[in-house]
Amino acid sequence: MKVVVIGASGNLGSAAIRAITADGAAEVVAVARRAPDGPRTSPHASVEWRVADVSTANLEPVVEGADAVVHLAWKFQPTHRPEETWATNAVGTRRVLEAVERAGVPALVCASSVAAYSPVGHDDPVDETWETDGASSAAYCREKAYVERALDAFACSHPEVRLVRVRPAFVFQRSAASEQRRIFGGALARPEFLDRRRIPVVPVPAGLRFQAVHAGDVGRALATAATTDVTGAYNLAGDGVIGRDELGELMDARTVEVPPRLARHGLEGAWHARLAPVPGSLLDAVMQLPLMSTARAELDLGWQPRHSAMDALEAVLSGMPAKAGSELPPLRP
Repeated sequence: MKVVVIGASGNLGSAAIRAITADGAAEVVAVARRAPDGPRTSPHASVEWRVADVSTANLEPVVEGADAVVHLAWKFQPTHRPEETWATNAVGTRRVLEAVERAGVPALVCASSVAAYSPVGHDDPVDETWETDGASSAAYCREKAYVERALDAFACSHPEVRLVRVRPAFVFQRSAASEQRRIFGGALARPEFLDRRRIPVVPVPAGLRFQAVHAGDVGRALATAATTDVTGAYNLAGDGVIGRDELGELMDARTVEVPPRLARHGLEGAWHARLAPVPGSLLDAVMQLPLMSTARAELDLGWQPRHSAMDALEAVLSGMPAKAGSELPPLRP
């Protein structure tokens, strides 16, 4: 079986390749804007690296002959240049869909996100039928909602293509710690500043709660979706919900509750001053995200997370001060 993984060198892509090649039954074509230096092979199956940018490259030759395409390419930064993220995330996804159509690929698996879901005012877990209009006005949420609409249209016009979309919670793993520190913390978030022994107090917006999932668990779900006869949307989250108490436990620090509006304005001001890499609208999204039910993934995919939400967050928190990463270009320390 031939599986093309687009966006193969990032947090999700690296985990997907590990899972897809685990039993040696699949041939993988790994596609990325920046391929690793030198040959890279799995101990179980060959991995051919191809360099392509979804926003500009001719993608039909890249996906031609694939039994399934797993589309994971995404840019979170630069948040100050939304036209650049739109070109990769929205236009790039549309171009992947067009290439899949022209090449006659029979199956497509696409990564969406919990951030695609519309806001909620309760803590009841939602299933995959919850509206996907985006959790806030943040570009990340807007682009995830656009991708959902593009997938809806593609499913209607191409029922012959087996289409799967996965909607994971926040995805963490130790090897992505340096990348995620740069994406969410920026230049001022030096590794030594994130040593938990140096952080006595953690401010937490009142009412904050969210789910997380380990990249390895998402990778297994992506592998199953690519290689078995399933279709539709699947929520993915580790066991447990992270809130103020859990953050205090993970950080081994005292927590202080702060008004969400104050935290939002502070983050927005820091973003405008180029001191923080994420805008206040992203905090709006986090505060309004639904909690997700993973019952459908458990039933259809036989999926059970091997890591709890706390395990996933611990992996990245411990990896940041240690400068954890991998040889893949986006994940390098």
